[in-house]
Amino acid sequence: MAHGMTRREFATAAGAASLAGIGSSATNAADTKTLRFIAQSDLRILDPIWTTAGITRNHGYMVYDTPFALDAKFKPQPQMVGDYSISPDKLLYSFTLRDGLKFHDGEPVRGTDCVVSLQRWMLRDSFGQSLATAVDKIETAGDQSFTIRLKEPFPLLLDALAKVAGPPFIMPERLAKTDPYQQVTEAVGSGPFKFVKEEFQPTYGRLCQEHRLRTAQRAAELGFGRQGGQARPRRMALCARCHDQGCGARQR
Repeated sequence: MAHGMTRREFATAAGAASLAGIGSSATNAADTKTLRFIAQSDLRILDPIWTTAGITRNHGYMVYDTPFALDAKFKPQPQMVGDYSISPDKLLYSFTLRDGLKFHDGEPVRGTDCVVSLQRWMLRDSFGQSLATAVDKIETAGDQSFTIRLKEPFPLLLDALAKVAGPPFIMPERLAKTDPYQQVTEAVGSGPFKFVKEEFQPTYGRLCQEHRLRTAQRAAELGFGRQGGQARPRRMALCARCHDQGCGARQR
């Protein structure tokens, strides 16, 4: 970005700041490369184009990257794009990617990845659909470049490419070719964090529900917390397994 921090720099700084405040015990000292946090809900869907769920979008920002992003003044600035130009009639936008961009599978990010990703995004996102009505053609212009030709000026084009809610995340072409009404089968991006499928545990929500029921049953047996004739589970210690208070689960 020309002004302020890029999203990648912010993520790195935030992670470093969080780790700096963890403490100086031997256990924490040996785990200084792990950042743990409690999300607001369970992550069940990994495709941020297929759904508008906030948790999926937030996860998407960790795994994927975007062509543009907003700076501290909410102005769109190049993110994956290294250079761009706009024709005098404002009908042709030309973009060149930054050097060295790679997906987490080791493949380089190409102009065609951006083209197919943007086309898929425009079919699902409301801002993208508005942009699509003004687009004549999106095509590659070399391995690291792509262009957007408009039928009529669209002043908010760069804002669309930098949008925060429902952003145009860039995926490899092979994944971006997925039907926009079907979920992608992999989460591969070029963002600051790599998604490790083998470590993904999308069952916390189901487990928590089971644990809450178990706690409610125990509360009814003890006869406390009754409101409106029904026992309410008392909030107890934080469970390390499902990150909820009072779930009654055995900690790992």
